[in-house]
Amino acid sequence: EVQLVESGAGLVQAGGSLRLSCAASGLAISTTAMGWFRQRPGKEHEFVARITRSATYTHYGDSVKGRFIVSRDNAKNTLYLQMNDLRPNDTALYFCAVQRPGIGAVATTAEMYESWGQGTQVTVSS
Repeated sequence: EVQLVESGAGLVQAGGSLRLSCAASGLAISTTAMGWFRQRPGKEHEFVARITRSATYTHYGDSVKGRFIVSRDNAKNTLYLQMNDLRPNDTALYFCAVQRPGIGAVATTAEMYESWGQGTQVTVSS
């Protein structure tokens, strides 16, 4: 069974930084692209970032481009999200997920992912 466990939750002031981690078990993440999403109360999952298997390519949602950086350490079976210049609107529950097999396009919607973690809360105060 694939399990993803996010960590790095925190309360930070606007302009601050946080680093999220996503530790995987039951799956070698080197075999798949991975993604980060976030969800605000009452809202749909919003695409944040995606990274290919060998980290050759990364993709970001428009609202986080230039501020967030996705990375991975396949040897540690862990995915990361470095979040800089945080804004109150970044407040959300952040999830990591595994891209579904057979997705040929750049996966930026929640339906293209599986094996979601439980999420980690990021709160940014103004």
